[in-house]
Amino acid sequence: MSTPLLQSLIAGRWLGTEPAALLHSAIDGSAVAYTHAEAPDFAEAVEHAHRVGVPALLALDFQQRAARLRALAAYLTERKEALYALSRHTGATRADGWIDIEGGTGTLFAYAGFGAGELPSGNVVHEGPVLPLGKQGGFAGTHILVPRRGVAVHINAFNFPVWGLLEKFAPSFLAGMPCIAKPATATSYLTEALVRLMHDSGLLPAGSLQLVIGGTGDLLGRLTESDVVTFTGSADTAARLRVHPNLVARSVPFNAEADSLNCAILAPDVGPDDEEFELFVKEVAREMTVKAGQKCTAIRRAIVPRRHLDAVAERLAARLAKVVAGDPALEGVRMGALASKAQQADVAARVAQLAAGCEVVYGEGVGLGAGWAPRGEGVEHGAFFAPTLLRCTDPHANATVHDVEAFGPVSTLMPYDEIDEAVALAARGRGSLVGTLVTREPATAARVVPAVAAWHGRILVLDREAAVESTGHGSPLPGLNHGGPGRAGGGEELGGVRAVTHYLQRTAVQGSPTMLAAISGEYVRGAALRESEVHPFRRHFEDLVIGDSLLTHRRTVTEADIVAFGGISGDYFYMHFDEIAAKESAFGKRIAHGYFVLSAAAGLFVSPAPGPVLANYGLDTLRFVKPVGIGDTIQARLTCKRKIDKPARKGQPPQGVVAWDVQVTNQHGELVASYDILTLVLKKG
Repeated sequence: MSTPLLQSLIAGRWLGTEPAALLHSAIDGSAVAYTHAEAPDFAEAVEHAHRVGVPALLALDFQQRAARLRALAAYLTERKEALYALSRHTGATRADGWIDIEGGTGTLFAYAGFGAGELPSGNVVHEGPVLPLGKQGGFAGTHILVPRRGVAVHINAFNFPVWGLLEKFAPSFLAGMPCIAKPATATSYLTEALVRLMHDSGLLPAGSLQLVIGGTGDLLGRLTESDVVTFTGSADTAARLRVHPNLVARSVPFNAEADSLNCAILAPDVGPDDEEFELFVKEVAREMTVKAGQKCTAIRRAIVPRRHLDAVAERLAARLAKVVAGDPALEGVRMGALASKAQQADVAARVAQLAAGCEVVYGEGVGLGAGWAPRGEGVEHGAFFAPTLLRCTDPHANATVHDVEAFGPVSTLMPYDEIDEAVALAARGRGSLVGTLVTREPATAARVVPAVAAWHGRILVLDREAAVESTGHGSPLPGLNHGGPGRAGGGEELGGVRAVTHYLQRTAVQGSPTMLAAISGEYVRGAALRESEVHPFRRHFEDLVIGDSLLTHRRTVTEADIVAFGGISGDYFYMHFDEIAAKESAFGKRIAHGYFVLSAAAGLFVSPAPGPVLANYGLDTLRFVKPVGIGDTIQARLTCKRKIDKPARKGQPPQGVVAWDVQVTNQHGELVASYDILTLVLKKG
């Protein structure tokens, strides 16, 4: 069987007929694929993204793109075994591949959910709030977020060839931004297989995804002011790319997520007999062996109380000694190889640097008996590397342990005497993606976390309670920020909808409330209203227009109302029932329950008969602005504020979400309560 030839996907067609570099299996050195020799035309790629990709994506709205992401995630999940088969050659075990492959599709599912739940139907996000800029209410300002109408260039590392592409693709696609993805060459055969599946799905609008196998050539020099570059890899490469003359000249945003010397701190309140002690050992060992330590989030520095240094070293060495490495296809193998022979040589060189000032506790020739012996046929030609644990007795004097990263199954133990010293050692990493604190005491967490947070993008606080469900030190989650300051790149990825906003342009808009409502697609108080004889709750989703409004009849609040509501709710707070105490309060009188006002307002505006409104499922931005006393008369105004068109789902009637602005006023026209109601509203279909 001939060795496959990888191809780039440029301007909608696959490029590559002449072989170039041969890529080898990390397990046995066998041939996996060739890269192609042809250089892509990057001017054409960028032009295609701008001319074809942008209009095709913006022909859909946020909700429709979210639905495409969900469908794509399901499509890839059904075909995941083809990716697992190739993943083995990257040195990954099934568990490693699960993080990469199903972690990637899980991120697509997550962003489909973020988009469906938090973004509007159009392509404009009203960020708000609206700020009055004049005294008469005719001039105001707000903020909107809109697609940048450019291309996102995603440059990825070798360690997660599937997740690395998908975690960047998902938010940029959702934001309406086509992308050009450039995976690291060593494992690009797995990324190419992924992109072929995505391309064949028919779910991607034309021009929304292009793939570069090999170098980036003059790609960065072709970008314009509307484009974005994201990068994952080494800090050195990130520093070089971010100062590309064209990126600097055109102010092209550059987001970097770089490898960092992440740490885990064992708090002084934890001893060898505590459950947390074993959790610490387990976490460090896991981060050394998962993906053979090739994770930008792996624990490189384990900071422990000096009195427990030997105990931690012994337990870690004992746990590492049980790790079975070799061909992931073999039963019982728990750790695979590094991604390539080049990576193997790089890790070996960096371990030599570290070992010059440290003691090797466990590793090649130490604690390994006759030597390193991975299981499997042909593994002697693979890129295996023994788990290596070092001990640095004076981490303050040894700068190497804080500066040199061996990107493999390598970690260094270092002691401290006082917790402030541990915090200082953590900061010596000069910025990290993630840190872990293992402690039993909330007071310790409250003291340490704010101190180390300035140097970390994410912090895991681990104790026996959290351990039951903890996703672990090294697992970035779609809903949480991934990135870090300083050496870690200074960028941000993931974090829910935050990641989508990185690909949108924030713009301040000033004008009349009516104009702001038209621009944002959301009712702004003071804007023109559409009064109608038909109650808004009697209109189907398609027939509702932003600004459709109902001014209700009035209701005078009585003492009987307050007494009855107190009896029903059980709320006998003195302000509602104690005449003397209420008179001595800031209000000077008894007042109605806030939730009575809310309920009474609903009675004023609800249309009770069956109709298109299916359910009220929540309130947002509720504020009780002024007190309502006995004898006050209230009135409500209900206005259609925002509509979100939801794609049809199996087993559910066609429907959309409508947010209604509610203003409750008293007899003086003063606002007493303000909130949004969220409802599900049927479509005609």
